[in-house]
Amino acid sequence: MSYKLNGASIDYTKIKTIQIADFPNRAAYVWGPMAPTFNNQLKDQFASHTKLQQVKRNGDLKIEGEITAYTQRNKSVSAEGYAAQTELAMTVNVRFTNNKDHHQDFERQFTATQSYETTQSLAAVQQQLVQQMIDDLVDQIFNATVANW
Repeated sequence: MSYKLNGASIDYTKIKTIQIADFPNRAAYVWGPMAPTFNNQLKDQFASHTKLQQVKRNGDLKIEGEITAYTQRNKSVSAEGYAAQTELAMTVNVRFTNNKDHHQDFERQFTATQSYETTQSLAAVQQQLVQQMIDDLVDQIFNATVANW
């Protein structure tokens, strides 16, 4: 194993390529920029934090999945009985295949949440909060797939 300060633990003598499929948005509620932003950031994370070459097919590692949920719910109630905070949640289903060691294969869901005050409109905070959730999800997926401590 070779360990790097960025958290990746990849044996580059065995693992040289990664295939990252675009994740379609299959959530009931859809915000247009979410899927392209997520897909680009996931690919960028692996490009900037590993030496793996990204390929279209037959990768040593393969990541695929879909965005399965994008929801909002009341998180807290004010003394007057009204919603004080709303929580946004984004969930992605990930299928990871390690073609060099199938014991590391998994299918798992990852979720990230962010809250905002109900005095703000979703439209006003959505871009920032979705970006924060994508940052969190990309880190979770990166750590689960190539940071095997």
